[in-house]
Amino acid sequence: MEDLSPKPGDLEAIEMASRDEISALQLQRMKWSLSHAYENSAFYRQRFDEAGVHPSDLGTLTDLAKFPFTTKKDLRDTYPFGMFAVPREKLVRVHASSGTTGKPTVVGYTKNDIETWATVVARSIRASGGRAGDIVHVAYGYGLFTGGLGAHYGAERLGCTVVPISGGMTERQVTLMQDFKPRIIMVTPSYMLSILDEYRRQGVDPRESSLAVGIFGAEPWTNAMREEIEQAFDMHAVDIYGLSEVMGPGVANECVETKDGLHIWEDHFFPEIIDPDTGKVLPDGEMGELVFTTLTKEGLPIIRYRTRDLTRLLPGTARSMRRIEKITGRSDDMIILRGVNVFPTQIEEQLLKCSGLAPHFQIELTRAGRMDNMTVHVECTPDASNETARANSAKELAHHIKSVVGVSTRIQIYDPGGVVRSEGKAKRVVDNRPKA
Repeated sequence: MEDLSPKPGDLEAIEMASRDEISALQLQRMKWSLSHAYENSAFYRQRFDEAGVHPSDLGTLTDLAKFPFTTKKDLRDTYPFGMFAVPREKLVRVHASSGTTGKPTVVGYTKNDIETWATVVARSIRASGGRAGDIVHVAYGYGLFTGGLGAHYGAERLGCTVVPISGGMTERQVTLMQDFKPRIIMVTPSYMLSILDEYRRQGVDPRESSLAVGIFGAEPWTNAMREEIEQAFDMHAVDIYGLSEVMGPGVANECVETKDGLHIWEDHFFPEIIDPDTGKVLPDGEMGELVFTTLTKEGLPIIRYRTRDLTRLLPGTARSMRRIEKITGRSDDMIILRGVNVFPTQIEEQLLKCSGLAPHFQIELTRAGRMDNMTVHVECTPDASNETARANSAKELAHHIKSVVGVSTRIQIYDPGGVVRSEGKAKRVVDNRPKA
């Protein structure tokens, strides 16, 4: 793979600032953000008053722990525009979640917010190895989902040429990549596997593609999947992190020269790790739930937003800003199966150890009587499709899951292409247990 380490002058000064300089900037901006939220958002004014806190109570960064959390439920309860801190006429764009689990969460951006978002995504692409002049193939979904337009504006800000293809039409995706020769692709990791399948279906060697960097986000993925994609395409695969409530993609990103966790762009987003049960702030290095406070956002300032993502904070390496480990799962999509906590990423890690199985999977939860059961739906590779190979692969995967994850599971193996494909975020878990 190509050496994509940054050259002198590639980095912004803030990326190499001292911890003291970063903390001083954060304190200044946090005081502004708390005051902006309190003075201009009826929601935050009421929430702060109920908690008996005022923006003037923030003397140090650790004082943030005095302030109340914000949750996804708060955004749904104030649907559609109840949490904005500027008049609706000052917003230049609105995004929203799909609303598949309830009312959608609506987020709004001022002109300055869009500028900030483009800046942090451009910084993320550059940290991934992208440079001005690169062709960027954006296969994240466009529309209300923040992925496509977030990636698009950031790539343009960096000076790249954008191919805004969005998701779907996988055959056409591969054709255009062969014709346009992009250097970078931005897409969900699960859909990248579908693109890989299409390369092979067309008889095209993915290692001969023009791709040098894949920037993957919107869902948890493992280092085992990273290795598979990197080997298949002879390219770098790096992780980008974000969520619409905080900004969108570009809140944090891996640096291509280290790939050792995602550097948070701490000049715009202040991270905390809390105990998900007690809400207590945990020291750096301890595993817990990730919480974000926005430092520069105007339209929808977010104070102590509980992301439900589980990770830990680590010191900076390639950049001075702190890192988060790759997200291992979410506290709200964790499966509790017969008393054992299971995350889809754990199943993925075991699946990728099995040579006769493709990396596409879906977990189905059912209940027989009082017993919860888990079935992992997977598919065989074309060279391991006979009954003996399938039986051996099923036995091997069940053994790995039992040994490492600690649960017994049924394995259902399909022909190649038999597991539903994702053109966006993968739906890894189907819960068919009776509702209480």
